[in-house]
Amino acid sequence: MAGILDLLNSPIGQSILQGVSQETNQSQDKTSSVLNMALPVLLSAMKKNASTPQGAESLLNALSDNRHNGDILSNLSGLFQGGVNQNVTSDGAGILKHILGAQENQVASALSQKSGVDAQSVTKILQIAAPILLGYLGQQKRQNNVSSQSGIESLIGGLIGGGQTTNQNDLLSTLLDRDGDGNIIDDVAGMLGGLFGKK
Repeated sequence: MAGILDLLNSPIGQSILQGVSQETNQSQDKTSSVLNMALPVLLSAMKKNASTPQGAESLLNALSDNRHNGDILSNLSGLFQGGVNQNVTSDGAGILKHILGAQENQVASALSQKSGVDAQSVTKILQIAAPILLGYLGQQKRQNNVSSQSGIESLIGGLIGGGQTTNQNDLLSTLLDRDGDGNIIDDVAGMLGGLFGKK
């Protein structure tokens, strides 16, 4: 299975980068830097959440929602034309809150420090990217007939692990719960700083 970073390098991914870049007034290089770091982190957080029956059921239900069934990828030009609809960014904000919880600002700050993009713009990039990411997951869920906890964990694991050009994403998946407390989010901000270095 192709990894999530392969998606960014595809024609669809280039359309996403261009649209998000225009929406946030950031260069495509900086937008790409943010997304290349953030998407594996978001996926790893989702995978951890899906490791419990309740979390897996919640994610599977979210991916069955009409907003996250993959249609968003079929109309990227409409998504970005005239500015991203507030419903999309509101959905993205809700997704981030659910995935990252109280650590959302810390994650945005860590991404900001590494990428050189201000934290407010990082947050906006993530709010736009989150519904697209869930849409892609929903599309893959439907195409692969995923309906179980093990299935969704395997699907997300494949997206995290596919197409790696460095070992950074391996480290992402193994270090997300560095303190062994079962909660990855309290480790993410520190992990980003240590994994990618100081800018």
